[in-house]
Amino acid sequence: MATPGEKLAKSLEKLKELQDNGIIGIKASDLSRVHRERLVGNGFIREVLKGWYISTSNKEQLGDSTSWYVSFWRFCARYLEDRYGDDYCISAEQSLMLHAGNNSVPKQLIIRSTKGNNLPTGLLFGTSIFVMKSPLPDKTEFEEWNGVRMVNLPSSIVHCASSFFSNQSTDGRTALMMIKDASELLSILLDGGHSKIAGRLAGAYRNLEQNKIADDILKTMKSAGYDVREKDPFEEPTTIKLIKKHSWSI
Repeated sequence: MATPGEKLAKSLEKLKELQDNGIIGIKASDLSRVHRERLVGNGFIREVLKGWYISTSNKEQLGDSTSWYVSFWRFCARYLEDRYGDDYCISAEQSLMLHAGNNSVPKQLIIRSTKGNNLPTGLLFGTSIFVMKSPLPDKTEFEEWNGVRMVNLPSSIVHCASSFFSNQSTDGRTALMMIKDASELLSILLDGGHSKIAGRLAGAYRNLEQNKIADDILKTMKSAGYDVREKDPFEEPTTIKLIKKHSWSI
């Protein structure tokens, strides 16, 4: 008869197989009930919500959040794919933060899906997922980050709330500076007739001393017949010191 240590070793082998396959969000069906209970009992996996787990260090204390924050994005990627398939994306605001290099774990991850129920799903350590019942952007406006479906940079800039630029000014400025030409934004602005957003973005680029992009947005939208009024969404002038690049010829 196998000893308790040998039984645990068998369960750990199953867990390692999942980890070797890159699985972070563990479904209950990925492991037999015996293996699940053994791994939970010995602190090697932790339940995030009913039927879903993450692997943990068995040395972690009950209130230790390290494994959760390390696992968060990959856990959400698998959970959301399993639940919604390709019928979801994270919000424009949270997409924009990721584009700006801010991958901190949000208190609440906002999801858009036509299958949404407008209710939060509680996760570990006070975090949650809120799924809004909402139409999705065009498929060409999607991309993936760590397996999570997000809105691409131009679309997230256009569709994010105006308050983002005042509340998350560093991320907002960083993301805006990643756009090299107004044409990256104009196709979305024109297609949706977003005259108010165009005025906001023109003001934002003026704040960043990117006058050519600001002028191109205004000129193109007005030439298409839209009444565009420039308005700076930032509360303060930019503190970013811009260095103009020079072309050198030999």
